[in-house]
Formats: sequence, C-alpha cells, structure tokens
Amino acid sequence: MVENLVDIRSLKKYYPVTGGVFRRHVADVKAVDGVDLVIRKGECLGLVGESGCGKTTFGKTILRLHKATEGRIYFGQKPQDVEKVEAQLASADAQERAQARAHLRTMDLVRVNGRALLRMRQKIQIVFQDPSNSLDPRMLVKDIVAEPLTAQRLVPVRDIADRVLELLSVVGLTADHLMRYPHEFSGGQRQRIAIARALATSPEFILMDEPTSALDVSVQAQILNLLKRLQEEFHLTYLFVTHHLLVVKYISNRIAVMYLGKMAEIGPTAEIFGRPLHPYTKALLSAIPVPDPFTKREKIILNGDVPNPINPPAGCRFHPRCSFAKDICRTVEPQLESAEGGERTVACHRWREI
Repeated sequence: MVENLVDIRSLKKYYPVTGGVFRRHVADVKAVDGVDLVIRKGECLGLVGESGCGKTTFGKTILRLHKATEGRIYFGQKPQDVEKVEAQLASADAQERAQARAHLRTMDLVRVNGRALLRMRQKIQIVFQDPSNSLDPRMLVKDIVAEPLTAQRLVPVRDIADRVLELLSVVGLTADHLMRYPHEFSGGQRQRIAIARALATSPEFILMDEPTSALDVSVQAQILNLLKRLQEEFHLTYLFVTHHLLVVKYISNRIAVMYLGKMAEIGPTAEIFGRPLHPYTKALLSAIPVPDPFTKREKIILNGDVPNPINPPAGCRFHPRCSFAKDICRTVEPQLESAEGGERTVACHRWREI
C-alpha cells in the first residue's frame, strides 16, 4: 500500500482586502478555498489550471511560505494517526477536541513552530519558477548551494565544500562553476544550481513551481529528465505546479486540476488525458496544440473570464462558463466524489452525463 506523505484537509488561504479611510477589513481574496488533497510518497503530482487559479499559492502555503488561514497539513504522519485526530476534531466531546488540538501542535504543518518547524523545513524544499530571481546575484555558487547546509547545521564546516561539489556533480555541474555568480550561467544552468540547493538538505518533498516555464524547449527536456532521474535516485516526492499540460503529462503520475481556489478533478495522468470527466478539464485539454497541420481538434472555447476570487459564484464556481450547467450547478456547491473505480475524484454534479 502506498503511503501518504502529505495529507491536506480543508486548506484555506485568504488575503484580506481593506477599504475606507480607516482601512477596515471589507472582504477576502479566496486564493485557496477548502482544498482536500493527498500526495503519495514517491510520486510526482502535477497541479494544473489557468493563471490565477491558486496553484502557486497552494504550494507555498503547504511549505509555510504563506500562512494558512484555515485547515490542516499532515506531513509524514501515519494514516491511522491522521484519521484518529480528524475524528477527535469532529467529536461532540470537548475533551476529545482539546486532545486533537494538542496533537495538531506537533503533527500539523500549519501549527508547528520553533525548532519543530526548522526540522520540518529540512524535509521540504522548493524550486522556483525563475532562477534569475531566486538566486542571489551577489553570492557565489558555492555559497548559494552551501546556505541550506549552514542554516540547518547539517554538515561540519570542514566538509561543506566537498558536499557542495557533490551536489553540483549530481545536477551536471563541475568544480569550475563554484566560483562564479548566477549571471554568468545560462537559464538551464541556473535552474540546475537551484535544484542542487533544494537537494542540499536531503528533502523528502519538493515543490516544483513551474521550474521549466522560463527555459527554452530543448533545455526544458534536459531539466525534466534530470528531475525524473533525481526522483528515482533519491526517492523524492514532487508537487509539480505548471500550466504546460504536455510537461505535466510527461513527468507526473497523477494530476490535480484546480479552478478558482478549488480542486475540480484528481486522477492518474493517463486517465485524465484519456477521458477527462470535468468540463473544465476537457476545455484545458482541448487547448493543447497538435503538431500536425492536417489533424483538426475541436477546441472548447470557454465563455467569459475567470470570476473574481473576492466574490466567487454560488454553487459550482465553473458554472458561469460551463455549457452543461443546470439549476443545481448554480445553487449547490459540488464536492469531490469518487469516480471510475475510486482512483479518480471529480467535483461536478453532471460528470456522468458529459
């Protein structure tokens, strides 16, 4: 049975909107709004959706780069322990709820602080979208890669240089690159440096925030192959955030489709591409260009723009743009439900009819 590395329950991230002379809180931007998601140990889970749907915010909230508004993030916890705590939280007994809240202080990434949070940060890392901005232009490569080792005190000072060289060799760089600054490298080489820095703490989970979108196509292929090799070699788990569907098809085991702060559909990559169930997923896949001028594909053109996350539509958030919407879609919010034998989940009232 595959273990769950990250178990996310009812996660929310709201950004307050202020107004008036006294800058009072008048509304919230609901970037992530009640997301449930499981990331299995050793897999690459692709997270896709339109720009502004909350993908990057969701990933950074998992890593505590953004503070969650509500919800729970269990990292590396046994499923039976997670279910026990969840049952206690839902209990009518005040004492059981108090016990659950006490457990959450050590189990839940949202509530962990101090040294416990520092230890957690050793296990979770991130590779940002643009290495030109994520690497300090005033630091040498040897210092950039060594910084996590120094901050976490993982390696004796005398061994840091050897460890840095080892990390660079893992990503295809050499000792000749140690004494250079980031601007002296190509985009692909800079991203390799960022990956080496992420590997420095021997993490279990890495958030890949569109790591290939700023690179040329040929370099993208090299970085994707490098990531796949590293995943197998170091038994890593990835959350791969992207809007490039062919990239996510190549690297991901499962795909989660996000729309306006909520999950629309989750399932194995082959099944999502072979038979999408949610109309939003169908529309995304129909936009993939076909590299054959004689092959025609019917594109699904969505009406209107993405709704305002400050005031999302009632019911299904996709219904204003959905050609299959009925009255129930406008009033009742769909919940993720099992479909196609349980490996897939979809949040749509009418997926069986589509």
